[in-house]
Amino acid sequence: MEQIILAVHLLVALAIIGLIMLQQGKGADMGASFGAGASQTLFGSEGGGNVLTRATSWLVVLFFATSFGLAIMANQRSVVVDELDLAIPDQAQEEVPAASEELPVLDDAAPAVIGSGEDELPTLD
Repeated sequence: MEQIILAVHLLVALAIIGLIMLQQGKGADMGASFGAGASQTLFGSEGGGNVLTRATSWLVVLFFATSFGLAIMANQRSVVVDELDLAIPDQAQEEVPAASEELPVLDDAAPAVIGSGEDELPTLD
């Protein structure tokens, strides 16, 4: 399915480029209004601006739709990796609480209180 969408995406992109290259600029309408080359145009003296503009807009809508579809497919295939670019299994992603033996233990003896009269600095026993 992804291969088909990618092929359609590429063909639509090339068609958009071709249609944009066929369209005339805004300054080219001045010569057509005086009759210069109007008999040799494919769409007549009015030009094909309306037809080409509509075709370009529909191709642009199709291009964005295929881009969105390809982005969704790429997002569904993505996996979580760690800093070393190794895939992390789903079970390892859950946070495991630390065991009680691994936690640091504080001594019950508190340092001397400042200003107790003996020293101005606290001491540890």
